[in-house]
Amino acid sequence: MSLNFQNRNGASANRVLLIVLLVVSLVMATVYSREGESGPLHAIQGAVGSISAPLKFVGASASSGMSDAQDALTDASADDATLSQLREQNAELRELVAQTEEYRQEVERLEGLLDLKESSGAEGIGGRIIGRNTDAWNQTVTIDVGTSSGVSTGLTVMGPNGVIGQVVSAQASSSTVRLLGDPRSGAAALIQSSRAEGVVRGSLDGLLYLENIDSDVQVSVGDVVLTSGLGGSYTRGLLIGTVVKIEGAQNDASRRIVVSPNDAATSLEEVLVVTSASESSSDSSSSSSSSSSQSKSSSSTGGAQ
Repeated sequence: MSLNFQNRNGASANRVLLIVLLVVSLVMATVYSREGESGPLHAIQGAVGSISAPLKFVGASASSGMSDAQDALTDASADDATLSQLREQNAELRELVAQTEEYRQEVERLEGLLDLKESSGAEGIGGRIIGRNTDAWNQTVTIDVGTSSGVSTGLTVMGPNGVIGQVVSAQASSSTVRLLGDPRSGAAALIQSSRAEGVVRGSLDGLLYLENIDSDVQVSVGDVVLTSGLGGSYTRGLLIGTVVKIEGAQNDASRRIVVSPNDAATSLEEVLVVTSASESSSDSSSSSSSSSSQSKSSSSTGGAQ
């Protein structure tokens, strides 16, 4: 019985305390709203704020640190499957970049070959080099087109910068091309400016020599050398190279004329096997050669008179 009485007294005391606190709160709220910024309640609020500010800063820093630590922990705890996937994606991207660069370089090479084809008026069969034998005694390359594509022995082969050699054997799906630099190679040629005719031959030292040019013919560095078509070994009127060096003087029987090779065998990747050249190009070369011959004939006649 006394226990129940004590519970009732405790409950009554709690109600009284709650009412007193509510009354005090209302009074302080009323005073706070009516006093100015310099009032006692505002002063107390400022002091309490100053004391608690460092605690808030420490709490914010700790919260930020915890957040950063949590992010780092998340990154560090990435499972092996995720890391493996990222590595695969990175490898795929690198491979894609490499392939794109290969395509870009191939387009540039094919554009060069197409430009040469258009400028020379040549028609032919495109092919890729699939094998090389470039020792001094046997400078040949193997291409991936053969008789099934229309390639036959004796056809002229061009690279992006001009004539590089001639087909010496042809199989169904591949062919062997002897390069101009091969010591056994020989291409009937002429100097474009003077129309003087000779033969471009390879050598063991890797240089091309223009031989059988009359010693009295004036030859200058930079002269363009073309295929003459004599003997039918090479298509007429195609670029072989330019004169880069002359060993000896005019009228010197031992004079040697060095011609620049068009392309290094090691850098070639695509070629054009020439099946025909435009008649206009051949006609132009023929008329020029004819005019030169007539001029020489007239000079000879005049000298005889």
